[in-house]
Amino acid sequence: MSVTEMFADIQGFLSADQDIREDIRKVVQLLEQSAREVLTVLQSVHQPTGFKEIPTKCAKAREMFCTVRTHMAELRTKFPAEQYYRFQEHWRFVLQRLAFLAAFVGYLESETLVTREQVAKIIGIEVVREEGFHLGVEDYLAGVLIMASELSRLAVNSVTAGDYGRPLRISNFINELDSGFRLLNLKNDPLRKRYDGLKYDVKKIEEVVYDLSIRGLSKEPEAAVDK
Repeated sequence: MSVTEMFADIQGFLSADQDIREDIRKVVQLLEQSAREVLTVLQSVHQPTGFKEIPTKCAKAREMFCTVRTHMAELRTKFPAEQYYRFQEHWRFVLQRLAFLAAFVGYLESETLVTREQVAKIIGIEVVREEGFHLGVEDYLAGVLIMASELSRLAVNSVTAGDYGRPLRISNFINELDSGFRLLNLKNDPLRKRYDGLKYDVKKIEEVVYDLSIRGLSKEPEAAVDK
């Protein structure tokens, strides 16, 4: 084989690779749009009247995840399954955003932390690497940390809306989350930086709870009724 033929083969490989990446980018753009639409629905819970609409907004968000699952199914077809990690960076950011949105919906519905398996099911992917397109542990944790920041904002806005019990519940949840992360030996630099942000979320929520306590507003409504 001549040098010219060798480089012609290389160009063929590069062109095929570029075509795959372009196909992936098109589907990822659709996923990013879907994520923005879900976020727009969930952002309304921060409004003064939004707390009363949480069940409705969560139901709407879950409906919209049907579109996400459709795009995910399409994305699976755009690259050879055995080359998952070769192209992973194209969808990693949006996957973490979707993990955050799924976790946020789960929290709003039950005020608990949804599992990686539950998040993967909502998004429409697997949890086991050998089964193909999957939600890795680090992407799941990144989504959970993004949710923590969203909850710190929710704690502040709930006070504005007159829901004084919610910040205390959020504080308890975030503290449990922080304790859980302290058990992990995080060596992933981006994830470690996100975890560092959790400390500020904890502090921000503690300040909200403290402010409520000195104003005598930190008790749950049920406790007030008992008195």
